[in-house]
Amino acid sequence: MAIFKKPFLRPRPAKTREMPEGLWTKCPTCGEVLHNLALSENLHVCQKCGHHFPLGSRERIVSLVDPDSFTEMDASLTSVDALEFKGVATYADRLKNYKEKTGLVDAIITGTATIDALPLGLGVMDFSFLAATMGSVVGEKVARIIEHSTKHKMPVVLVCASGGARMYEGMLSLMQMAKTSGALALHARAGLPYISVLTDPTTAGVMASYASLGDIILAEPGSMIGFAGPRVIRETTHQTLPPDFQTAEFLEKRGLIDIIVPRSKMRSTLGALLGYFSKA
Repeated sequence: MAIFKKPFLRPRPAKTREMPEGLWTKCPTCGEVLHNLALSENLHVCQKCGHHFPLGSRERIVSLVDPDSFTEMDASLTSVDALEFKGVATYADRLKNYKEKTGLVDAIITGTATIDALPLGLGVMDFSFLAATMGSVVGEKVARIIEHSTKHKMPVVLVCASGGARMYEGMLSLMQMAKTSGALALHARAGLPYISVLTDPTTAGVMASYASLGDIILAEPGSMIGFAGPRVIRETTHQTLPPDFQTAEFLEKRGLIDIIVPRSKMRSTLGALLGYFSKA
């Protein structure tokens, strides 16, 4: 019989290292864990595999144009709930939430700027605002910057990203496809160049209108580009789609896209193209 009772020892809980939120991002392509500061300094491109993360419109403008050269236009244009759309949340409520979340008024920023001292009209879409869907305001701002550029004999560069037409605005949204395409037709008739830059993803109504009408069409690597999604096409055609279907690389091989340009080289590429057009 034991004289002393064996003490009951509870195992110490393993110490867990607390990882502060918002410091790291995992690359969805290669799985590399990236520090957000390094990712931001690299224009939100994975340093290991080159995966292009989404880039905000204001950050993209800074990365493309000459310092302090951008002047925003139509910054106060805001969407209204003309159809009084009803659902889980009203369209008005969704607009309010996205404005607070993103700090944007709508899904595109437009204005004038210079690249390598060459003036241009610029529009940059932002997928973080309602998936960069094209409503009346997006279409109106695109049309206005094209018309302004036509009047002042400037080229136009539109950086596109979109989930398509904005269903909350119904036919008012679809009308923007014709309006923006018409403005580009007048711009082309004036002998002025238009460069379209496609980013991930660029789809549906935007792709079926101004995104695909560029005199030169550039795209970021790996971008998903098309009209209907792969699932819809697969179920409609009952065919097995290629593994790289609707990627920028797939479309470049088939002639829809002229050049695939990494984000780090987009500014210099645009500068070279604008310089070429200015001498034409």
